[in-house]
Amino acid sequence: MNDDGKMNATSEGYFVLLGFSKWPHLELVLFVVVLTFYLMTLIGNLFILILSYLDSHLHTPMYFFLSNLSLLDLCYTTSSIPQLLINLWSQEKTISYNGCMIQLYFVLALGCTECVLLMVMSYDRYAAVCKPLHYTVLMHPRFCCLLALASWVSGFTTSALHSLFTFWVPLCGHRQVDHFFCEVPALLRLSCVGTHANELTLIVTSSIFVLIPLILILSSYGAIARAVLRMQSTTGLQKVFGTCGAHLMVVSLFFIPVMCIYLQPPSGNSQDQGKFIALFYTVVTPSLNPLIYTLRNRDVRGAVKRLMG
Repeated sequence: MNDDGKMNATSEGYFVLLGFSKWPHLELVLFVVVLTFYLMTLIGNLFILILSYLDSHLHTPMYFFLSNLSLLDLCYTTSSIPQLLINLWSQEKTISYNGCMIQLYFVLALGCTECVLLMVMSYDRYAAVCKPLHYTVLMHPRFCCLLALASWVSGFTTSALHSLFTFWVPLCGHRQVDHFFCEVPALLRLSCVGTHANELTLIVTSSIFVLIPLILILSSYGAIARAVLRMQSTTGLQKVFGTCGAHLMVVSLFFIPVMCIYLQPPSGNSQDQGKFIALFYTVVTPSLNPLIYTLRNRDVRGAVKRLMG
């Protein structure tokens, strides 16, 4: 620690993730709930990845992007949930400085990537419903690969800049992070200096990666809704509502909690409330995605029958 009470976390080598330690009686219950949802996420998303790879009928843009979303959700949950499970189970709730930095980077990178990928998926649905005759030209396999690559690259590049900016902030003497994983708003609360520049950067970045994709997604679905209302075929209507309804539900489950956390200054929300909101979009949402996309999906049911058959 230096003369004016500031310290560099690297000199101590670790942080304490307080998580849900205020409610010790809840920790065992949360451990069981989180483990259940994590296993559901692993099984559901691996099922989609394997099925999309093995069945040639699912080699379409929609299932290509859905496979990317499944891979993303597997990585996203694995970047924070195993550490949470260890902390809920044991008395020691520490994470190394390097571990915290790596976790911050990947959680932020994968979160940003998911925002962009959900926007890309809405464009795919728009092209399928509103431009059916040009769909194969618009969603050419090479173009789909470029869109997916752009989603991943934009998320990981933004996170690199933002993570560096966060870890340049000098920290105060205590190492206690009032959250269950290393995330930007929780780490900014440890700062000894003003973090207005960081908070502004966080809000600007969040606006770019949350509000712009959300506006474009809603615009796509506005166009889809108009096209659907002009349709005469009830079978066509059902198919459109099936795939688009599933995507809209996934969008809502991801974007609404993220906006509650990231589109206001770190000092602007209750930290306890923030933990439970974050628990929802890191644990619950990734486990529901496979269910939402596959339960009423004829393509997937057909693929399972062919694979079994």
